[in-house]
Amino acid sequence: MKNKLRQFIELYLAFLKIGAFTFGGGLAMMPIMQRELIEKRGWITEEELIDYFAIGQSTPGIIAVNVATFVGYKKLGWFGGIIGTLGVVTPSWVIIMLLAGAISSVDKYPLAQKALRGINVAVAALLTSVIVKFSKKTIKSFWNVFFMLLAFALIYFFKVQSVWIILAALVTGCLLTLYRQKKKLVVPENDDKSSGTQHETDSEKEDK
Repeated sequence: MKNKLRQFIELYLAFLKIGAFTFGGGLAMMPIMQRELIEKRGWITEEELIDYFAIGQSTPGIIAVNVATFVGYKKLGWFGGIIGTLGVVTPSWVIIMLLAGAISSVDKYPLAQKALRGINVAVAALLTSVIVKFSKKTIKSFWNVFFMLLAFALIYFFKVQSVWIILAALVTGCLLTLYRQKKKLVVPENDDKSSGTQHETDSEKEDK
């Protein structure tokens, strides 16, 4: 019982830290999630984190909350999903409650504006680092590069919503997987037929 309670506390504190030290939204949480959940604790793999972000992007709700729910559920079941979600939203809830009255006046202070711009630059650098690292694990063929560039062009130049890109990628991935599986099934059948034909030819030669 004490061990279980310790795990729940560790889960809550891990996502509390992620929520408290992240600026810029759900995608900006990827670097710290990678460090806290993968490198430091080994709760998930990099492939799983990418999958969670993809699912979180295409499902209703905030990406960070969805990812926290997925990880918490994987680690400690339904209650773990709730604990992870509470952990990641607690800092934002507390800060908003304390600073709600002052938020409207932040734009009036040049120092605050410069601080926010500096934070945005740091977030952009962290995201770039994570994208490069994850790309090495996910982009392994010509078609991966093609679909990545196509998705970027559709989002950046044609302003297509990312949810449609993710759904299209999901359908394309399913179709390609089915095609490859069907192709693998056909090849052994052809090999069997070739073996049978060769065996018949050898038998004919022996008879002669």
